[in-house]
Amino acid sequence: MDWRAYKPLILPSIPNLREIEVYEQHGGYEQFKRVLREMSPAQVIEEVKAANIRGRGGAGFNAGLKWSFMPPPKPGIPRYLAANGDESEPGTFKDRRILEFNPHLFIEGSLIAAYAMQINAIYVYVRGEYADWIGILQKAVDQAYEKGYIGENILGSSFSTHLFIHRGAGAYICGEETGLMESLEGKRAYPRYKPPFPAQKGLWGCPTTINNIETLAHVPIVLRLGAAAYTQIGAADHPGPILYGISGHVNRPGLYEYPSGMLITDLIYEVAGGIRQGKRLKGVIPGGSSTPILKAEEIEGVRMSTDSLRKVGTMMGTAGMLVLDEETDMVRLAYRIAAFYKHESCGQCTPCREGTGWLKQILHRFLEQTATYADIDRLLSVAEQMEGRTICALADAAVWPIRAIVQKYRNEFERVARPALIPV
Repeated sequence: MDWRAYKPLILPSIPNLREIEVYEQHGGYEQFKRVLREMSPAQVIEEVKAANIRGRGGAGFNAGLKWSFMPPPKPGIPRYLAANGDESEPGTFKDRRILEFNPHLFIEGSLIAAYAMQINAIYVYVRGEYADWIGILQKAVDQAYEKGYIGENILGSSFSTHLFIHRGAGAYICGEETGLMESLEGKRAYPRYKPPFPAQKGLWGCPTTINNIETLAHVPIVLRLGAAAYTQIGAADHPGPILYGISGHVNRPGLYEYPSGMLITDLIYEVAGGIRQGKRLKGVIPGGSSTPILKAEEIEGVRMSTDSLRKVGTMMGTAGMLVLDEETDMVRLAYRIAAFYKHESCGQCTPCREGTGWLKQILHRFLEQTATYADIDRLLSVAEQMEGRTICALADAAVWPIRAIVQKYRNEFERVARPALIPV
């Protein structure tokens, strides 16, 4: 598919689409009605699985396969869906646009998911700073209740479910799925050990599935187009439309909906209008601040898809692309990233609690020009001791970008370091 001819499916240019009557006029809730009328829960799961909706929250896992992990319903045991809208990854601003312009698409997707997994209650976890967007979403939820799309015996069927909005606790760690569940339960958002996995023991000890808001917004699109047609959009390994958040040193920063698998060069130079003030590109962080950076000379021919990015040592993440021009101070960038993850570490795991602090402290020495050459390798050593040694992936998220920056722009660290003093 030629990306220039693509017409948005998630955020179409329809005025007042967040009003339920407008959404219904353009086919809204028709797929939810159809699955209630014509499809079994198992058929819905198989269709979503065949479409290979890759999780848009960063992990990229097949949503339908994730749904299939839920055990069969048992009398007296509630089942939950947690929609993750705790959008805290620097460089990421996609979910709030869905909530602002097309909240009913997300609500319909959540209801279809709830039917497929026989969910009793949907909890939408939205970061507390999104006050305006929470208000918009609440209005849309109220409209859906009034129309009978949410509640008891929905549209005369035997299926019932309810939807609740939960204001987030203002911490990055709440976006980690088990930390999110802890926060929903009213506790400090310490991530949980796995196993048991949420499908076996989630919210309040009951079967739970967690999906990103953008992921759930794809579900009505899959049902409308069919899995076969959906998989023809974009890259075969990561099909469907993507909301690309492009920020940094470009002429037209913003959120853009195009098929997956877009060339990074097309996104920067055509979609976002190129580097501001005619400067040269220095690097790109492709999927939010936790993904490894690519140098300017590494992006030629690289596409925004799982396989293409993996081949060059980085990942899709949330498709929140940070574009950096030739004047970017990579030492300062690394410090800013380290300071963020140090601040957001929940402190439960020693390698993360102490390691993020070490990264920040060492990088601060480079800013003050008191670091030695040995501190460069010390940064890499600390990173190695942190990776893969914590309950959740926050430590990894801190390590991956910093290690890549140090390795690829080592000369900038050497330039501000001084030789180590060797005792005589």
